[in-house]
Amino acid sequence: MNITLQRATADDTREVAEMVGELLGEIMNAIGVQAFNFDLEETTDRLRDFLDREIYFVFVARDESGSTAGFVAMCESHALYAEGAFGTIPELYVRPEFRSRNVGLALVSQAKSFGTARGWKRLEVTTPPLPQFDKTLAFYEREGFAITGGRKLKLAL
Repeated sequence: MNITLQRATADDTREVAEMVGELLGEIMNAIGVQAFNFDLEETTDRLRDFLDREIYFVFVARDESGSTAGFVAMCESHALYAEGAFGTIPELYVRPEFRSRNVGLALVSQAKSFGTARGWKRLEVTTPPLPQFDKTLAFYEREGFAITGGRKLKLAL
């Protein structure tokens, strides 16, 4: 299968937002908790705004027929512990029919190249520390990510 990767534009926002909904649905099914509130129109508008302001970077994977296979999203952060600028991958999703076909590998490779070009010192990604996500964790470890410990915490404001 031949996959092409393109940086997302405003024309891609609805399709990427749909995949975000698919991703969140899969996560909530796996954990059995309504952990996210998802609205397609709000997510589409939010993504368009993020892309316009260049605070969010998205690459879309398509097969030779033009079907959307998945996407990776990144944002830039800064921290002293990270020795400067670094990238975070808040979302990476491959549609089920495209899994185990190296689409995720292509998306992570693109994220690494993009981060290197921006001068990032590292990429960070969070996966839930649950058995349901062991395959996801193993995928990231195969791609060179290392567990750094700790847990992701949040506080609604």
